Amino acid sequence: MAKTVRELAEHVGGTVSGDPDLVINGAATLKEAGPGDVSFLANLKYEKEMRSSAASAIVVPEDISDVNGTVIRCSDSYYAFMQIVVLLYGYREHEKVGISERAGVAPTAQIGKDVDIHDFTVISADCEVGDNSCIYSNCTIGPGTKIGKECIIYPNVTIYDGCSVGDRVTIHSGTVIGQDGFGYATHNGVHHKIPQIGGVIIEDDVEIGANCAIDRGTLGDTVIGRGSKFSNLIAIGHNTQIGPYSLLVAQVGIAGSVKVGKYCVFGGQVGVVGHITIGDNVKVGAQAGVTNDIPEGQAVVGSPALPITRAKRSLTLLKDLPEFRKKLRELEKSLHDLIKSS
Repeated sequence: MAKTVRELAEHVGGTVSGDPDLVINGAATLKEAGPGDVSFLANLKYEKEMRSSAASAIVVPEDISDVNGTVIRCSDSYYAFMQIVVLLYGYREHEKVGISERAGVAPTAQIGKDVDIHDFTVISADCEVGDNSCIYSNCTIGPGTKIGKECIIYPNVTIYDGCSVGDRVTIHSGTVIGQDGFGYATHNGVHHKIPQIGGVIIEDDVEIGANCAIDRGTLGDTVIGRGSKFSNLIAIGHNTQIGPYSLLVAQVGIAGSVKVGKYCVFGGQVGVVGHITIGDNVKVGAQAGVTNDIPEGQAVVGSPALPITRAKRSLTLLKDLPEFRKKLRELEKSLHDLIKSS
């Protein structure tokens, strides 16, 4: 859908410097953009690429100056660019199929209005599926599970019995929700399974990536807070609670009974031990190993995870260790010689 720069700026509440009548047909990165494309600058380290970009227009922060060509200035350039991409392209459209004759829907299931259930999906007894939801092929929704309104569940998702999925939730292919948690009582060297009698609660506006695994609670529920977003290949242990609007990047693993606050960010391959508390607005760097509680607002990196300023000092010392070792040996030799000569 072609739009002029003026129309784009009005859509995002930005101001135009340059030619507002340029026609924009697409969106691209600074490097790949060409005539007719709009791009964006959100991180100043890419400012050089911005100045050499062939894009017809660039969305930039308000405080960027001395920019050649046409720009749209916004208080939040990344968010504005997102709005522009949605305007130009829209979101993926889902085919309206109704309830396939090849789907298995239990007589006691309650299906809302305008729901699409694709081939070979199983909706078990006493399930509820809210209005305008779409469940793709080969999904299995276990007995008593509730799925809210306007949800999108992609192929090959399995949701076990007794789970709850809120409104406007997206679950990508291959994800499993509500499988038994890793709970065993070891007695005389034998591991005895503990019944996992809790469930999983996925609150509204959550998006879960492909091939994630979210354990059901042992006694209470595992909870994924409203507005949180998961990348792919993430594992959440039983009874863990992820606070609202948190972001988890690929391959994060969080053990059982962890409490994570709101607005937290976990980088890729972060590992978190069980039974700890992580405060609000915590940021955990990629590949960190979190072994203790983290207070609110802290940024940590490393394994074991340390506050970022302390971790930087540790890394600085680490690279100097060979030199320290050499000097220590020289001091030891000097001391030995001194004692021997006295």
